[in-house]
Amino acid sequence: MDLEKRTSGPPQEPPPRRSDPEGCVAAAIRVPVRIVVLVLVVPVRMAWDLLVVAGRLLRDTVLRPLGRALAWLGRVLFVWPLVAVWRYAVVPLGKGLAVLGHVLLVVPAVWFHTWVLTPAGRAIVWCAAGVGAGLAAVGRGLYAVLALLGRYLVVVPATWFHTWVLVPLGHALVWCGKGVARGLGLAVTGIGAVLYWTVRILLVLPALALWRWVLTPVGRVLAVIGREVLDALGHGWRIAGHVSRAFGRFLGTLWRWAVAEPARRAYRTVLTPVGHALRDSVLRPLAEAGRAAGRIGRQAFAAARLSVRETRADLRRALFGPPPAARRPDRREPSVAEARTLGSSTTALTKD
Repeated sequence: MDLEKRTSGPPQEPPPRRSDPEGCVAAAIRVPVRIVVLVLVVPVRMAWDLLVVAGRLLRDTVLRPLGRALAWLGRVLFVWPLVAVWRYAVVPLGKGLAVLGHVLLVVPAVWFHTWVLTPAGRAIVWCAAGVGAGLAAVGRGLYAVLALLGRYLVVVPATWFHTWVLVPLGHALVWCGKGVARGLGLAVTGIGAVLYWTVRILLVLPALALWRWVLTPVGRVLAVIGREVLDALGHGWRIAGHVSRAFGRFLGTLWRWAVAEPARRAYRTVLTPVGHALRDSVLRPLAEAGRAAGRIGRQAFAAARLSVRETRADLRRALFGPPPAARRPDRREPSVAEARTLGSSTTALTKD
């Protein structure tokens, strides 16, 4: 009962994750942490291995056959009926509807498009081209007039207003804004410097001291403890795996020598000779007697059937006379004596 994959050599420890020398804290907490973790992990690992074995057994003996049976039942109840309906009902109906739609819709639509819509469309396009040409000429004239009026009524005054009014006013506003921004920048710089040194002295320097002299040493100690706990968990899990595998092998050996091997020996030394003797002394003679009785019964039934046929033929011949035409010699029915002779020869051949 191997619960894990066997390895060719002894178990190897994983390489250490840090190359720097270990401190006294790590050396002091390693052994007790590993002992406690090993005591806690071994029952968990053994329970996990038992659950794995039970799950594999349940999968192989119950779930997989049940899944195959459900798959076959689903094919029988759903897939095959749907395939039959699709193949023998939907596809022929669809082909018939396609042919009917082509005859009733596509052919009339093509004729209507070819002989009605196409000439009407060409006529409308010709009329629209003439009207569009006239409207284009009128539009070009209106555009030229409106462009001339817009140039002298809007563009020229707007250009003069931008050149002699807006540009000097914008230059003056920019010069004033630069002066105001320079003053505000000097004020903000002074206020920012005061706030920077205030925050640095009141918050940053105490927080930096707390981080450097309190949190960093505590974090290093906690990191060492966490690393050792994780290493101890991995080491304990591997040791628990070896313990669980040894326990499984012990159970397998115990089952083999306590149940399987005695059962095998009893089957080979007791049940097999008894079965062979029973087969040779009882079952085979009974089978031979049954086959002989069957052959005798079949022969007796054949002889009785032939006797009945002969008696019926004699009665018909006595009542109605001989038949008008003799039967063909190859279709002649055998007599009772021939049937008996044939049965005795078959019995002799079967016995031989």
